[in-house]
Amino acid sequence: MKILLIEDNINIGKSLKESLEKNGYELIVKTSLSLARKYLESFKPNLIILDISLPDGNGFDFFKNVIKKINIPTIILTAFDSEEDIVSGLNMGADDYLTKPFSIKELIARINKILKINKNIIKVKDITYDFDKMIVYKNNLPLSLTPLELQLLNLLFLNLNHVVSRSMILDTIWNLTGNDVDDHTVTVYFNRLKKKLDCDIIKTLKGIGYRIDEE
Repeated sequence: MKILLIEDNINIGKSLKESLEKNGYELIVKTSLSLARKYLESFKPNLIILDISLPDGNGFDFFKNVIKKINIPTIILTAFDSEEDIVSGLNMGADDYLTKPFSIKELIARINKILKINKNIIKVKDITYDFDKMIVYKNNLPLSLTPLELQLLNLLFLNLNHVVSRSMILDTIWNLTGNDVDDHTVTVYFNRLKKKLDCDIIKTLKGIGYRIDEE
């Protein structure tokens, strides 16, 4: 999970980077709005932590004009602690508002809470997978997959960014169907699945297995 921190205080950046990486997150730090804007032109993090007072502009304006348009969960982290500022930040659509000085443990708890909400639905390129409903969408339209194809895709999304070995896939097929299958059959199943998805999100590691990576 990638988190973008927009914060000009270098000490805060270093402290958060160390703590968040210990908790399994990757933190990208940008010290100005212009650098953050450039980063967001090419990448989409899972969450943004945004300071309000930055050397080249106001974080509230950046949230309204940039972040809201690309729909990324955002925590405002700032020294502006007046009730008016907090209400303003939340009313404009921020997911949370935390004032400085702050507890890193509290910030991590709030991050975990927000990303837990968003983990139920994963989007990679034009494919969206809803874990709760076990429905796959392409460009927001549901795809028709067989139960086995759906389970195989579910297995890959459950192991996002990691290789699912062919032996694990063979075990999954056996548990679902009770049928013994070989490597060739697995290849056939995945070729059919890739064709239905009509998208290159499933990567084949020859002789090893398959994987789906976040963008």
